[in-house]
Amino acid sequence: MSGAAPGRGEVAVSRALGLAAGTEATVLTVRGPETFRVSGTVDGPGVYLSDADAAALAEGVRVIGVVTEPGADVAAVASAVRAAAGAQGRVYTGEARGALESRDDERTRWIGMQVLTGMTVLSAFVSVFVVASTFAFGVAQRRREFGLLRAVGATPRQVRRMVYGEALVVGGVAAACGVALGAVLGPSLGELLVAAGFEPVGFEVRVSAPPLAGAFAVGVLVALLGVWSAARRAARVRPLEALREAAVDDRPMPRGRWIAGAGFCALGVAAAFGAAVAGPEGLVTSGLYAAMAMIVGVALLAPAVVPFVARALTWPLNRGRGALGMLVRESALTAIRRTASTATPVLVTVGFAVLITGMVQTTAASFAAARTTTIRTEAVIMPDGVPGLSDAAAAASGGESALFSALYEANGEALSAIGATPALLERAGEVRAVSGSPAALGGDRVFVSPWLAKERGLRAGSALRVAFEDGTPGTLRVEGVAEGVGADVLLARDTVRAHDKAALADVAYVARATPVPPGMGARPADLDTYAAQADADEDRLVWTFTLLLVAVSTAYAAVAVANTLMMAAGGRLRDLRVLRLSGATSRQVLGTVAAESALAVILGTGLGLVVAIPALLGLRSGYGDLIGRHVPLVVPWGLIAAVAATCLVLAATAAVLASRPALTVRERPHVRTGVTVKRRRDGSEIPR
Repeated sequence: MSGAAPGRGEVAVSRALGLAAGTEATVLTVRGPETFRVSGTVDGPGVYLSDADAAALAEGVRVIGVVTEPGADVAAVASAVRAAAGAQGRVYTGEARGALESRDDERTRWIGMQVLTGMTVLSAFVSVFVVASTFAFGVAQRRREFGLLRAVGATPRQVRRMVYGEALVVGGVAAACGVALGAVLGPSLGELLVAAGFEPVGFEVRVSAPPLAGAFAVGVLVALLGVWSAARRAARVRPLEALREAAVDDRPMPRGRWIAGAGFCALGVAAAFGAAVAGPEGLVTSGLYAAMAMIVGVALLAPAVVPFVARALTWPLNRGRGALGMLVRESALTAIRRTASTATPVLVTVGFAVLITGMVQTTAASFAAARTTTIRTEAVIMPDGVPGLSDAAAAASGGESALFSALYEANGEALSAIGATPALLERAGEVRAVSGSPAALGGDRVFVSPWLAKERGLRAGSALRVAFEDGTPGTLRVEGVAEGVGADVLLARDTVRAHDKAALADVAYVARATPVPPGMGARPADLDTYAAQADADEDRLVWTFTLLLVAVSTAYAAVAVANTLMMAAGGRLRDLRVLRLSGATSRQVLGTVAAESALAVILGTGLGLVVAIPALLGLRSGYGDLIGRHVPLVVPWGLIAAVAATCLVLAATAAVLASRPALTVRERPHVRTGVTVKRRRDGSEIPR
């Protein structure tokens, strides 16, 4: 540090600001711009005031940190601090210090928990589909093998246990590899979450045995759940299947699968209609249930849908010259299980991608539309490069603003609070009184959110005992319950300002856009601009979260599609060689294989759109009814096209690479002369 410590009317500033001692600096405080004399510079960031000036801007402190020497007895230090503080303070050590984190960090940590929970649930859901479709196709390919086992005396229970055992071994190995990778990459993932804003600074991942063991158990459980249907199907194979030579899927779907698929589809349609009439609490939930039910239902009915869609998609090819369309169509119709197993993970991926991205974008659009509808002013004043608006900035533009603060219950739990006036609530138009009249707001009369009223059993006339930000205890009288407050408690603005000198506003409502004096850290904006930027930071985090979910589901789909096509290639080498010997060139054979995989991906993409669009339409209709105006259906079609294109490229590449062994040059006797002839991959003979 250079210079001297700041006194009254002085500040010490960061050396990076380039201000020398003795010069004057204008500092934007909660009271507005103020001029201070620079007493010195420091190496740390920020601006440092004297104790007297700081006390005038913010009364008291809530937390005092105690730094111990390395190796100190923390329990002894905590006991000494507890004796010094007495009944006026609480001492927190270890993990209990988390109760003192700021509201911003608490919100960030909550968002991070939603990210990790969402990725876990999606991974488990998609993994079950991937395992189920892969094993279903594997059982279909091995029907002759299971028939042989049944012919030599194996019971259905033994066949079922064998399939479960295979899933247990494969799932156990995969889960062990996943746990090892998670332990290695976990700390790096924690750093990425902090960099992306999903966790507060200081968050770190610590590897311990219980989470790793839990992850291993979940991985094995997911594998066993996914193989349940395939194991039952394998147990139903009859001994006569050992005599089969053709690999044609001519077996009808079981009646139970028809009933389950139709039931889930009907449940999805009903949930979509429910989303259109649901209230604000059940709107998003109904939309999610609708899409998930439709995805399960259509996936169950996929083997019955494949023939009709395959004929429709290959119809344009059949009208042209060549046998490509006929080969692709007949291959899809004779290998329904393979086509359905390839299309199902694409269906799940595209369906979730359309649903999640469309839901996020449509919800953001509806919130923006709601703001422009409910606000009863022509313009607002927004912060410009500062964390909030001061009273001076709002007063300079003739606007009114609400103050954000906090209240503390006897057990130390914090309640979010907003200070406003009845006139301001009328201008903002976002608060809806469930009981009582907002006109009664004032003094110690407050309104509470429905959540707090239910959680604490509060109603009109109840007493709420709290402590304010400055530590002053008080008893508030509940006048009623209000929705749309954006906080747990709605107080009078004067009450908040009296107990929280540092409270700031996030917006001020003005009759019309007027210039703001320079140095206030504020700027005017019309309603459309405010609606688009009000939740910009939160929208960015939510959209980043959405992209992570889409990336995870796409990766699972890629693995499933590649697995299915690689498994199918082993059983098709003989058919592809026959096609080559029938006169098809290598390019034609590979083109046919690529077209078959493309057909499966297009089929899955179309079904994914079918299962997601009804849920989004119901969501849009529900939002429109809530705000009383049209809400656009926003779907990022470019991102959806990229997901489908990724699945298409991976499927075609896997199919072509797995089919190349069928095109190798082999020596074979000439049909007429018995002379050994070598042929190139294009079918032409190699001169001797």
